[in-house]
Amino acid sequence: MRPRLPTPPETALTAGLTAHLPHWEEVYRDLHAHPELAFAEHRTAAAVARELARLDGWEVARKVGGTGVVAVLRNGAGPVVWLRADLDALPVREETGLPYASVESGLMHACGHDVHVAALLGACRQLAAHPEAWRGTAVAVFQPAEEVGRGAQAMLDDGLLDRFPRPDVVLGQHVGPLPAGVVITRPGTVMAAADSVRVTLHGAGAHASAPHMAVDPVVMAACVILRLQTLSARLAPLTPSPLLTVGAMRAGTVPNVIPHTAELLCSLRTFDEPTRRQVLTDLRRVVCAEAGAQGAPRTPDIETYDSFPLTVNDPYATERVLAALADAGTIGRTLPAPLSASEDFGRFGAAAGCPSVMYHFGGADPADFGAEALAALDRGTLPPGTVMNHSPHYAPSDHHAVAAGIRHFLTTAGAWLANDAAATLSPHTD
Repeated sequence: MRPRLPTPPETALTAGLTAHLPHWEEVYRDLHAHPELAFAEHRTAAAVARELARLDGWEVARKVGGTGVVAVLRNGAGPVVWLRADLDALPVREETGLPYASVESGLMHACGHDVHVAALLGACRQLAAHPEAWRGTAVAVFQPAEEVGRGAQAMLDDGLLDRFPRPDVVLGQHVGPLPAGVVITRPGTVMAAADSVRVTLHGAGAHASAPHMAVDPVVMAACVILRLQTLSARLAPLTPSPLLTVGAMRAGTVPNVIPHTAELLCSLRTFDEPTRRQVLTDLRRVVCAEAGAQGAPRTPDIETYDSFPLTVNDPYATERVLAALADAGTIGRTLPAPLSASEDFGRFGAAAGCPSVMYHFGGADPADFGAEALAALDRGTLPPGTVMNHSPHYAPSDHHAVAAGIRHFLTTAGAWLANDAAATLSPHTD
C-alpha cells in the first residue's frame, strides 16, 4: 500500500503557483548542476539576485557575510518574518545518474540546499504577486557556508541585524528523504550540536625495514581509533547518546616509509553543553594517554573547528507552524527525540532574541514509499535502505521537492503574515 497523502489546497498565497512551478524546477536543476562550496557560492548568489530582480518590490543586497544574499519585501504594518535558505554544496562526487547531475568535478548538492534556494525564490515570487493576502515584512535570507557551520555567524558579523529589519520569528526548512507532503520537527532541541576535531599524532619516522627505529604514528592512530570507539560505546547509555565518529585518517605517502605524523578527523555530536565539554575532555585524555603509552615524542595537537550550536525550536512557535501545516494538508510528525544532524540556523534567532523554528520536509515522490514509511516515522526512524542526505546517491525529486518547499515556506510564513493571522507572537494573547 502507498501512503495516502492529501492534495494541498490552494490558498491566497499559493494562487497561480502551479503555472510557475516548471520555472522553479528548472532553477533547481540548474543549481544542482552547478554546486559551489562554502563561501564560494558566487554563481549561486548571482542566480538568486537575478531571479529576485525580476520580482516586484524586493530590495536585494548581495555579499552579506561573503556570498550571502538578503532580500526585503515590505507590505505595511505587521510582523517581520525571516525565511532562510542555505546556498552551499559538498565535496562529494555525484553518482545519481541524473540528466542534470553536477558538472563540477567532485562537488555535489548532496544535502538539498539547491531545493531550499529554489523553494525560497518561488515563495518570494508568490509573496510579491499577492500583496493583498498578507501584511508585514518578509525577509529572505540566502545564507552561505552552512555545511561548515560558519555562514550564519558571518552574516551576523556583517551587520545582518542592523542592516535589515529585525525578525519577530525566523523560519527555516530542510529537505530530507521523506515523502513529499510530510514534515517532521519537535519543540525544544531539534538538532544536535556538532564539533569537528582534528587530532595530529606525532611519531618518529623511519624506513619500513627498520620499524624498531621508529615511533609509528600509523599504529598509534589505529590504537587511538579503537580507544575512541570504546569511549563511544561507554557513552551509549546517555539519552540522547553523544555520537563520536572518526571520519578520516591520513598518514604517509608510500608503503616503505613510516611517516612522522598521522592525522585523524573526528565528528562529535552532542545534545547539551555539559556533555559536549565532558566528551571533548575525555577525547583529549584518551588520545594523549595512548600517545604517551606508545612513546610519542610530542603531545598530540587537538583542534576543534567548524562547530555548530544546538538547534532549539521555540515551543509556541513550533506549535503554530505545525498547526498551519496541518491546516494546509501536510502530514506533520513530532519527533520523539532530537535529530543527530546539525545546523547553524539557530544562530539567527539566538542573536535576534526571537523565536525560531526549523522543520524537515519530504522531497521524494510519495509513490516511492510504502505504507511502512509513515509507520517508521512514528517510531522516529526511516525505512531500511533510505538514501540519506550527504550520500552521492541522494537526489530529491525536482517536481515534488520544489513544489513542497515553496508551499511549506508560504504556509509557515503565513502563520504570521497572512491577513487572518494574529500579529502578536504571544501565546497569551494570540
